[in-house]
Amino acid sequence: MQFLFGNHTLDLDRRELRNGSEPIAIEPQVFDLLVYLVENRDHVVSKDDLIASVWGGRIVSDSTLTSRINAARRAVGDSGGDQKLIRTIPRKGLRFVCAVRTQPDLGEPLRAGRPADEVAEASRPALPLPDRPAIAVLPFINMSGDPEQEYFSDGISEDIITALSKLRWFFVIARNSSFIYKGKAVHMKQVAAELGVGYVVEGSVRKGGDRVRITAQLNDVATGSHIWAERYDRALADVFAVQDEITEAIVAAIEPQLYAAENFRASRKPPNSMDAWDLVVRALSHYWRVTRQDNLVAQALLEKAIAIDPNYGQALGVLGASHTFSAHMGWADMAKAAPIAERAALAAIRADSEDPWAHHALGTAYLFMRRFDDSLAEFELALRLNPNFSLAQGYYSLTLSYCGRWEEANTAVRRALRLSPRDPFTAVYCGVAAYAQFVGRNYEEAMRFARDGIRQRGDFVGAHRVLTAAAGMAGHHDVARAALQELRRAQPNISLAFIANHMPIKQDADREHYLEGFRRAGLE
Repeated sequence: MQFLFGNHTLDLDRRELRNGSEPIAIEPQVFDLLVYLVENRDHVVSKDDLIASVWGGRIVSDSTLTSRINAARRAVGDSGGDQKLIRTIPRKGLRFVCAVRTQPDLGEPLRAGRPADEVAEASRPALPLPDRPAIAVLPFINMSGDPEQEYFSDGISEDIITALSKLRWFFVIARNSSFIYKGKAVHMKQVAAELGVGYVVEGSVRKGGDRVRITAQLNDVATGSHIWAERYDRALADVFAVQDEITEAIVAAIEPQLYAAENFRASRKPPNSMDAWDLVVRALSHYWRVTRQDNLVAQALLEKAIAIDPNYGQALGVLGASHTFSAHMGWADMAKAAPIAERAALAAIRADSEDPWAHHALGTAYLFMRRFDDSLAEFELALRLNPNFSLAQGYYSLTLSYCGRWEEANTAVRRALRLSPRDPFTAVYCGVAAYAQFVGRNYEEAMRFARDGIRQRGDFVGAHRVLTAAAGMAGHHDVARAALQELRRAQPNISLAFIANHMPIKQDADREHYLEGFRRAGLE
């Protein structure tokens, strides 16, 4: 649902506030307060109402409440003096007094008489097309009638994305962004506008017994026509050959001369056992959900796959990456996780030196082991193998930031965000962008990116840390104190000693700069 008032749009599903087409940085609690006021605009809302709804009944000081109300006013261009939108009623409470219109979000049924592409264009600006053919592969539809087979149809889609992404002459949207359309009836032009692509691949999978039927088609968004469509009926054991055929056909449809010259065939090493492949596909579906429990489930599934096929490179690579990511998110001890990740990544490279996941996993392990040059080399190799690997691009940027190379880091993280513009890992990328700007002494920009990251994931400690330090260095003392309070909630063990000992910052001057921001915010 979207609330429209003045030139602002309050998007509940995306948890986003926009002024026209420009997003406005807003803290999660302030966003919730604004939503509550707008939803209850027909009456005065008391202080007790706000505390019960926004703070869950916890004790809140008057100064905290006042600061959040002021922040909400600033976000919508109001002030305590003007009170054009949020009015204080003496001894009663607050009321949102601006006229409000409502409309469904793009994922909801469209209003009668209005085409889907018009709604998309009205609510989200179209991304510009890159200088290469840009393709989005939508999640293939599971036609088997068995919800347990969702992982199989998802795996087919992911493997096509992976195969296409290895081609440097294509700009392929990352899996995390294209998969946000899973289970939704969306117009092709909406997808193209939101992801910035000219071509969309879609299809379906029907699995029954030892047979599988895969249909796929390639759509030209500009003309609305089907460039190519095909159906494959195969024994399940031939599924890898089917994936290769689909990829070859897509390439042949878009660049036939290139196909003829290069005799393209996707070079992917399948595991020796389909059971292992099933487990890895299931594990990836959990890994991309970016939660602590899902990460543990993914690790368990990957370990089962490796027990079946000890030389399954991708399984080993994703397992290594999952351990360092768990520690990066504060879910595990990095001192214990990094060696585990290193062993898995090295085994992955021995099994398949051409697997980008293997080099990504080793790069993350080396980063948190403070082997900075080795980490950068591994990420660069992962990106040579798959230039569209947004996750490796994001962590490459993080490593550059920790090395003090903030301008290169800024370029890399912006590429990660462009490769996968609607990604569960967006909060991490925003946190990386925030830290890069902090290293560059661009504190206001660092705060903006950090707030974007917190808006995406309120539990992402990295964004909370940068917001606290940047506000401290910028001299925004009230913001710094409030950010530190939120940081302590997200990371109770935070301290100057933790920053000094656990953050893999290469340069002493950069580490001291970061610590000074926390000192000014009040951290001890």
